[in-house]
Amino acid sequence: MTNNSNVSGEYNAHSITVLEGLEAVRKRPGMYIGSTGTTGLHHLVWEVVDNAVDEAMAGHCDHIVVTIEPDGSIKVIDNGRGIPVDPHPAFPGKSAAEVVMTVLHAGGKFGGGGYKVSGGLHGVGISVVNALSSKLILEIDRGGSSYQMEFADGGKVVSSLKKTGKSTKRTHGTTVTFWPDSSIFDEIEFSSLNILGRLQNMAFLNRSLRIDFKDLREGRDHEESYCYAGGIVDFVSHLNSSKEPLFKKVGYFSASEQDQEVEISFQWNTGYHESIHSFANGISTEDGGTHEEGFRKALTTAFNKYARSRSILKEKDENLQGEDIREGLSAIISVRLTDPQFEGQTKGRLGNTSIRSLVERASNEHLGEWLEENPKEASAITQKAVSAARSRLAAKHARDVTRRKSALEGAGLPGKLVDCSSKDAAESEIFIVEGNSAGGSAKDARNPKYQAILPIRGKILNVERARVDKMLKNQEILALVSAIGAGIADDFDVSKIRYHKVIILADADVDGSHIRTLLLTFFLRQMKPLVDGGFVYVAQPPLFSTRVGKSKVYLKDEPAKARFLQDNPNHKEEFQRLKGLGEMDFDELRDTTMDVEKRSLLQITIEQAALADEVCSILMGENVEVRRKFIQTNAKDVRFLDI
Repeated sequence: MTNNSNVSGEYNAHSITVLEGLEAVRKRPGMYIGSTGTTGLHHLVWEVVDNAVDEAMAGHCDHIVVTIEPDGSIKVIDNGRGIPVDPHPAFPGKSAAEVVMTVLHAGGKFGGGGYKVSGGLHGVGISVVNALSSKLILEIDRGGSSYQMEFADGGKVVSSLKKTGKSTKRTHGTTVTFWPDSSIFDEIEFSSLNILGRLQNMAFLNRSLRIDFKDLREGRDHEESYCYAGGIVDFVSHLNSSKEPLFKKVGYFSASEQDQEVEISFQWNTGYHESIHSFANGISTEDGGTHEEGFRKALTTAFNKYARSRSILKEKDENLQGEDIREGLSAIISVRLTDPQFEGQTKGRLGNTSIRSLVERASNEHLGEWLEENPKEASAITQKAVSAARSRLAAKHARDVTRRKSALEGAGLPGKLVDCSSKDAAESEIFIVEGNSAGGSAKDARNPKYQAILPIRGKILNVERARVDKMLKNQEILALVSAIGAGIADDFDVSKIRYHKVIILADADVDGSHIRTLLLTFFLRQMKPLVDGGFVYVAQPPLFSTRVGKSKVYLKDEPAKARFLQDNPNHKEEFQRLKGLGEMDFDELRDTTMDVEKRSLLQITIEQAALADEVCSILMGENVEVRRKFIQTNAKDVRFLDI
């Protein structure tokens, strides 16, 4: 019987498609790695590295090497136990290694005794990497022998597992080398900065684990090595290295019960932003969860109790709010538990209720002791919290005044906003443009139905060095807040945004880069859900134009110009470097930067919260030497600096 359901419109058994093996992954990669953009591409690296780190957490690995090979592939080497090579009882004729590489939900993390604690939850990690690679080579050292197996075209076995001889370089371990499939991903170039941030986190979270990184691509020649005897205490010191610590001492405590444990480290700085980063079994829980909730609650309780016992808060005074106490706090919360309940494969939030109880009890006990034993530090933190409370009340008053003015003045939109006619946020976009002249060109170049223009004057306030009450006195900040329409800081409600694309449009020069960084810092610090939701973009106006016949060709940057000359060696025109946005004709601005059919936009995402926090603090903080070193180190990876 043939399947003619498409012709007849019938819905029957023949309409049901069964995807076997790894076909499901290639059909719907986003279900397994989040996206086929750069986030998903790097997720492949995380899956392989997480497996090696799981070996470290189990006590069987103390050295991991991650290499970007000259051809752009990734190689991950560990000295763990090595994936088992003996036949698998449930799959006749297949080794355990082949099952792990080709079968979803297969692994040693489901109560079979392989791992007590691991980051892997669904057992799809390494098999998904295999499915989304054009080629993968697996090398195993185990029991004194070396083995190798090769896959291609999305996980198909090219050569079965075979013994290649005796182990020579190591007695045990696993090596995975993979080439991401260019037919699956939008691009297959890895960011060394992105990978380094993740690897450094792993080294911090696993005390004394050594992780080496090498970038062997032409023109890169970059090596780093991470190993921290202090673990998360070193992590907190690192987070505050680009800030000014309120005191030298870094707090630390740990606790455990049954099949779960927690360790927490903390230190305050003189800044105004909290930096709490939590991890469960080495996996970053960027959306928080029960472990964070337990710590936050205990922190508020402990400090209010201390402030009242020392009469810093009088009987008539209101309690300090959690946000007051956390101002300037850098903290790492790392928990390990046998059965983590993550939300989804990307593991953004932890849901175990038992860990909340452990963290809250341990934090109440140890924070109380720490405050009593460190009176100088405790006093400095409490006084800072009291100052933050005053600022919070002042900011609340300023917001209330702003709301009352808005109610009296009608819609409350800034006068310089050139709004679009559409009221549908999903199709509307706003361009934030520096300067009135560029704003005028953008106004003429836009599609008035769904494109709005907000000119801002000069460089906005550096919010890395200001509290909310000061921000609300800044006219450019107020204009941004009013135009976007969803509030600011803790009042921000992403469901109320008036545009689903907030696009930063600045010149492609040093001043333009500074303006972009100021705006990105503002969005990250005061409208973080806007960034989390993928609503923030950076326009990428081209640097050059040239003529090919009667047509004008625009080239994004120097590499694009070089590629054009390589493809067109006989091109005779002198290239024109485009002027600033304000000097562009409106039709030129429209064709290069604003027309949805022709423009190039960079979507801003936060793949690793701790790294984004660190970069903002370095680029916008007061430590000039740290900023200079960061820029010099990452100059070759400059296209990722805005993130």
